[in-house]
Amino acid sequence: MTTSSTPPPPDPRRWIAFAVVLAAGFMDLLDVTIVNVAVPSIQGDLQAEYSQLEWIIAAYVLAFAAVLITGGRLGDIYGRKRVFLTGMAGFTLASAACGLATDPTMLIGSRFAQGAMGALMVPQILAIIQTTFPKEERAKAIAVYSGVGGSASAVGLALGGVLVQADLFGLGWRTIFLVNIPVGIAGFVAAWFVMSDSKSATPPRLDPVGMVLAVSSVLLLVYPLTEGRRLDWPAWTFVMMGAAVAVFAAFLFYERALTRAGRSPLVDLGLFRSRPFAVGLGAWLLFWIAMGGFFLVWTLFMQGGLGWSPLRAGLTSALFAVGAGVGAGLSVGVLAARYGRRVLMIGALVNAAGFALYGAMGVRYGSEFTSWQMALPLVITGAGFGMVVAPTLDLLLGQVPVREAGSASGLLNTGQQLGTALGVALVGVLFFSVLDRDSDRGVESVTPQIRAELAVEGVPVGVQDQIVAGFAACVHDRSAEDDPTVVPASCNPNGVGGEAVSRMLGEAGAEANAVNFAESFRHTLFYGIGMLLLVCLGFFALPKDARLEQRMLDDEPETVTI
Repeated sequence: MTTSSTPPPPDPRRWIAFAVVLAAGFMDLLDVTIVNVAVPSIQGDLQAEYSQLEWIIAAYVLAFAAVLITGGRLGDIYGRKRVFLTGMAGFTLASAACGLATDPTMLIGSRFAQGAMGALMVPQILAIIQTTFPKEERAKAIAVYSGVGGSASAVGLALGGVLVQADLFGLGWRTIFLVNIPVGIAGFVAAWFVMSDSKSATPPRLDPVGMVLAVSSVLLLVYPLTEGRRLDWPAWTFVMMGAAVAVFAAFLFYERALTRAGRSPLVDLGLFRSRPFAVGLGAWLLFWIAMGGFFLVWTLFMQGGLGWSPLRAGLTSALFAVGAGVGAGLSVGVLAARYGRRVLMIGALVNAAGFALYGAMGVRYGSEFTSWQMALPLVITGAGFGMVVAPTLDLLLGQVPVREAGSASGLLNTGQQLGTALGVALVGVLFFSVLDRDSDRGVESVTPQIRAELAVEGVPVGVQDQIVAGFAACVHDRSAEDDPTVVPASCNPNGVGGEAVSRMLGEAGAEANAVNFAESFRHTLFYGIGMLLLVCLGFFALPKDARLEQRMLDDEPETVTI
């Protein structure tokens, strides 16, 4: 056996292979948010309850988080190309199942499968970059991947709106999933021919027990949060949330036992010896709880509250993408290398400022809120988002030893997915509770106009009182529904006042709905602001001299030739 310090020549097809895995990674990350803008269309077509819609969103990220670390280990053991191709094929088939779903249950199950298959693909991407590119090119490849990944969430909303509105071949919302089929097939074929394979020389063992315990603890928490409001919070929902804590404690105990036995735990608890990394991970989790909830209620506000089409909502979200691109470019290219942790802190505060402005403007303009009026708060929110997302992984990886960078990266990615799922569940409880509680606000805002128009129509005062009372009952009952699109009995026309009055009440109802949605939107953004302030404090725990981490790029082991 001879040892040489000269690395082997780089694979001449490395950039083509990188383009393939980049497209696959973008397609995977796109599907985290692309479904948000299609939620009203899915609800109308499949007659889904709102709790089911939350599961359609959360199922993907929960499955992704559950399989992510194990997916990386499978690549180390069986070969990254083989596992990547398996994930690509499974993701394509699961996308087809999503597009062909005939009921909410089938769609939720398909989304679980889609997320799990995505979690087989994504861990291989960084591993392939690490093993395929020479160290002088690796930083550029990782920067491109980070930029593409950071923009996928925002682009998903815009692309989803375009696809739903285009209604290609009469498929409506189904195209957001079916479009993955030709992309997946092309990516599979290209990867088969241009991607080289690699394995870890010392692959870690699988930890199926740890994975089951971790997933169980999350599901025991997310399920009652998602279903509790619809079922009026029965006792078993609180029992499940308590059980989630017990199962999570069992998970920690089991992982510690594996570590002491010298085996490979799912989560390397030794990472938490670094206090800055542990606190930073907590801040990263809170950030995605805030953003996961925002993406859900944002699209609900635009389509459910303002009555916008998916196309208008999707194209408006492009303003967020513009801000995210600017924020990411400045933070990685200019600011993070000079100012370190302060960029993350400022990004969280800028994001919070965007939330505050957006909520205030939503209440101010109500149903008259236009896309161009949303431009300023969306660009500010997006800029803060980009400033946090783009450099965080590198800065936090700098807080752990180089040998633990792979485990830390997997944990950070898992935190992102879990945070998104928890954000959807938590904000669903808050948003619809506020919508129910404050429904009288919308009634009060339109009642003077209703009375004025009824007087013009010559409706007697006594009849006016009857009409206004019925209108208030309708708005309240509709806001209290588990599914706000359901028309309760109190909203059925009773013939009082004729066609002109019915039309006027319909317009007043839309205005009251917009006011109520705007108020609920503002409340949930306050919740997000609180989360982002905690995020800012968490990033403050990073060392003052934290900079973009390049050690894992520069520490290259000698090449061993046998």
